[in-house]
Amino acid sequence: MKILVPFKSVLDPNEATAAGAAVSTPKSVINPFDEIAIEEALRIRERGEATEIVGVTIGPPAVDEQIRVALAMGVDRAIRIDEFRALDPYAVARILRAVVEKEAPHVVIMGKQAVDDDSNQVGQMLAGLLGWPQATFVSKIEFLGNKTRARCTRETDAGLEIVEVDLPAILTTDLRLNEPRYVSLPGLMRARRKPIEVLTCDQLGTSVRPLTTVLSVARPPRRSAGTRVESVEELITKLKQEAKVI
Repeated sequence: MKILVPFKSVLDPNEATAAGAAVSTPKSVINPFDEIAIEEALRIRERGEATEIVGVTIGPPAVDEQIRVALAMGVDRAIRIDEFRALDPYAVARILRAVVEKEAPHVVIMGKQAVDDDSNQVGQMLAGLLGWPQATFVSKIEFLGNKTRARCTRETDAGLEIVEVDLPAILTTDLRLNEPRYVSLPGLMRARRKPIEVLTCDQLGTSVRPLTTVLSVARPPRRSAGTRVESVEELITKLKQEAKVI
C-alpha cells in the first residue's frame, strides 16, 4: 500500500515573545496536524501495512528544511511543488489532485487543517475533486478487507463516530491520533543526503490561480483590566448596566 502525505510549512505556533510582539526571525515548522499524519503513515508502515510513504508540499526552496524533517522522520520520498504565490485551499487542492493522479496512492493522509489559516478545507476539497470518500478529524485508523477499506474513529461535538470508507480515500488527522516522534540531529544530517523531487504546476499539467486574497492580518484588541466587586449584587448590577449581558 502506498501512502501520500501532503504537509504544509507554517510559522512555529509555539514561538512567541512575552510582550506578544512579532518574532524578528520567525521559525518555520511542519504544520502540527500534518506532522501527526506523517507519524501515522510511519506507524502503518511499521505494522507492515504500507510499502511506501511519499511526502508532498507546495512552496519555494525555503520549505526544503521542513521536507528534510519529514525525510528524517522516515518518509521514503519527498516532492516539492515549486510555487511562490500564496495559494488558497481550492488552488492547493487542485495541485494535490494532480499529484495524486501522478502518484496513484492507495490512501492520502493529511492534517485536518493548517494552524496558520485554520481553513480546514483542503482535505474535503481534494476528496471532492477526486470523487473519493473521506473521513475527517480521525483519531484512530484501522485497515480492513485486505486493505480495501479503512475504519476510522472520528471526533465530533456529540462524541466519537466510527465510519468505514472504501480505498482509495482521503483521511484527515486530529490531535489525539498519535504523538509524533522526536527527530534526531543524526537523522536530519542523513536526510540532507536524500534527493527532493521538484515539480512545477506546468509539469503536473495543472494551472491554478488563487480565488481569495488575504487583505490584512491584525491582532485582536487588548482586553481591558478586570475589576473587583464587593458582592454578588454589585456583580449583577455591572453585568446588567455596563456589560449588558443579562
